[in-house]
Amino acid sequence: MLRLTSTLLLVALPSLVFADDKPATGFSEKTIKNTDGTTSPYVVFVPKDYDGKKEYPVILFLHGAGETKGGTKKPVEVGIGPAIKRDENAFPFIVVIPQSEKRTWNATSDDGKRALAILDEVTKSHKTDPKRIYLTGLSMGGYGTWSMAAAHPERWAAIVPICGGGDPTKAPLIKDIPMWCFHGDKDTAVSVKKSQEMIEALKKAEGKPKYTEYPGVGHNSWDMAYAEKELFPWLLEQKKK
Repeated sequence: MLRLTSTLLLVALPSLVFADDKPATGFSEKTIKNTDGTTSPYVVFVPKDYDGKKEYPVILFLHGAGETKGGTKKPVEVGIGPAIKRDENAFPFIVVIPQSEKRTWNATSDDGKRALAILDEVTKSHKTDPKRIYLTGLSMGGYGTWSMAAAHPERWAAIVPICGGGDPTKAPLIKDIPMWCFHGDKDTAVSVKKSQEMIEALKKAEGKPKYTEYPGVGHNSWDMAYAEKELFPWLLEQKKK
């Protein structure tokens, strides 16, 4: 009788382990430990069908100035977060959403470096596709997208800067990255000329950027951009060689 009981326990244990190891999906709040011993929060979204076996594409999202630490809204509440929630059960990307602490996403800043460290942490802890890592951001995050793309062009399968601006002299560094840029022509916070200058510089560098300019739209062009039916399917098609 004792031997039989022991056998039953051994058979039952593996099923309990598998149940506990089921990957978490949906939105999760996480923290990363900084080099000075402090911690910084971030959010990660994991697709509902994530099973830890197949590789998933990843998006790093950079929020705007209003969602900086101490702001009235959280980074997940503006931009890509609402876009995910519109079709949360079918959204196919792992999405990494860090939070700026010093109101910048410049690639050389502490915030910029932390965002990349968080991205690296997520790609190591999840089953991800290294050839399909994407970068997008709005307003301050749009500036950050141009900056991080120029600083690390080898990292990105595609970028999606929205209502931000970059350095036109850096266009030759990023001309080969697939990109889709968005801006409203009535933007009074960040002039549409900022995106126009980048697109023109990229074309002169023999790049082939996609560009959508919304007539009559102000600064919140991200609402329309992330609602574009072709945006996320287009992203999925972009893959590093």
